[in-house]
Amino acid sequence: MSPKRSVTFTLADGTPVERQVSECHIALPQGESHTPVILGEPGDEPLIGVVTLEILGLVLNPFTRALQPMRMLLV
Repeated sequence: MSPKRSVTFTLADGTPVERQVSECHIALPQGESHTPVILGEPGDEPLIGVVTLEILGLVLNPFTRALQPMRMLLV
């Protein structure tokens, strides 16, 4: 995967880190789509971000730590 751009992110403790950003195709049992991806470096923890979950129409239930369908609203 080749980087498309470089972005500076701020960690929870206020530390700025620069990471490359690209795009990937993701496929889960709940669906598939294209989504932006931050290219990690050694020592970084992998995770699925909110943007990817929203693109797939999913939310994380913080109590059960399970993915569930997002309630879709047309307003």
